[in-house]
Parts: sequence; structure tokens; C-alpha cells
Amino acid sequence: MQINSMAPRWKWKGAEAKALAEPISKSVSELQLSLAKTESSGSLSSCNVLLAVEPEQAELLDRCCFGKLVLSAEKVKKWIQLSFEEAFYLLYILKCIKLSLRGRCLENEVDTWMYMRSKRPNFPAFFKTYSHLRSKNWVLRSGLQYGVDFVAYRHHPSLVHSEYSVLVQSGDSDRLRVWSDVHCAVRLSGSVAKTLLTLHVSGNSNREDLNLPTCLENYRVEEQTISRWSPELSREDETTSPTPKVTNVSNLKTP
Repeated sequence: MQINSMAPRWKWKGAEAKALAEPISKSVSELQLSLAKTESSGSLSSCNVLLAVEPEQAELLDRCCFGKLVLSAEKVKKWIQLSFEEAFYLLYILKCIKLSLRGRCLENEVDTWMYMRSKRPNFPAFFKTYSHLRSKNWVLRSGLQYGVDFVAYRHHPSLVHSEYSVLVQSGDSDRLRVWSDVHCAVRLSGSVAKTLLTLHVSGNSNREDLNLPTCLENYRVEEQTISRWSPELSREDETTSPTPKVTNVSNLKTP
């Protein structure tokens, strides 16, 4: 089912043409080859990853919207700060970087997975959400300033405004179960010209399975958009109750 959402809001004339000429998927493929060739390595901290790259790779990372540049006086190398989701996507999905912890190289993805889970127990659900949307070529950034988990763009943020404010819900989550929470989230998203998109992550993994990143294969993601019902935009003969409109979108359109 296709999402009934706002049309893309391009930031300048010609931005849409530029986006079509330079698809994110093509840039990600270039980045993957470049990072794998140089065996780029990042250092884990308690909440993010610092990745050392060549200047050309820093430009590729920016084009693909991975991380943010850390200003430094060093000219030979550039430092990029990645979130846990971004770093694990490059490590586990694209297999193009290595990670180390306190100077020790982590030999496999399991060590990295367990470390990130130890720092953020909800990491599996958040990474599943991140990888689910990234695989459809949506660009994700932190949604902290909008009171959500992520904001989703159909291309680089320099070309287009974000279209969705994304909330992650897992089996043990109590988010949006109270009417006032739903109302606040919908109104806030609408006030910044975004559509609220919730992703329900569920699976049958037990506690032992969660120690391995392969548990992600058992997770299922259900997409829903929630929009505010507006009586002014409704037909006079409709008897719909004034509640938010919920749309199942199990096949979110790839930009």
C-alpha cells in the first residue's frame, strides 16, 4: 500500500533533478568499494564510533549521509563520528569497515553486537528499523530535536526536507499507548511538515538469540503512518470519529 503523505519539499530549483541524477544507492556502492579497499577502521566509545578515513572517503560518507565530520587540524586523515546504527550498518550489512575497542581490533561482528547491546539494550530494534529503511534508500538522521527516534529523507538533506518522523516500537515498549502521547506526536510532526511513521519491530528471538546479530533475521517490521483527522477536509456526510488516521504501509515506497 502506498503512503498518502506530503509531497517532497525540495530545497531549491533543480534539486530534484540532481537527486535523480545522483541516486543514493549508487553513492553507497562507491563508498562500500572505497572503504573495503582501504580497510578503514573505527574506534568504539560508549555512545558512538570515530572512523578515520581519507578526505575523498569523507566526501563519499557525506554524500551517503553517514555520520558527521569532526573538525580537527589533521589534514591527512578525516574523522567521522558515526552513531551505533550507522557504524554497524557499515560493518555488518556493507562489510566495509573494521572496529576496535580500546585499541583492540574486534575480530567479528558478534563482539561488536554484544558491546553495542550492553550500552543500549534497545539497540536490536533500533538497528532493525535503521537497516529496514536504509535498504529502501531512505536516509535517516537523528530525530531528537523533533521528539522522535529518526527523521527520514528521500535524498541528501541539502536537497530535500525530511518527510517522515520515525518512532520505533518493540514488544516491550509502552510508547503511543496513551491517547495523549499519540496526539502530541501527531501534532508535533504535523507542525514541522512531517508525517508520523511508526515501525513496530517484533520477533521470536529468545534471550540467547539476542547475543547474535543473526537474530535480526527473525524480526518482522510493520510500518504505519498516523495522521490527524481534519473535519475541515472531510465530507459533510462522513461520520468518521475525530481520531488520528492510521494507515498500514507494509511496503513503504522506495524513493
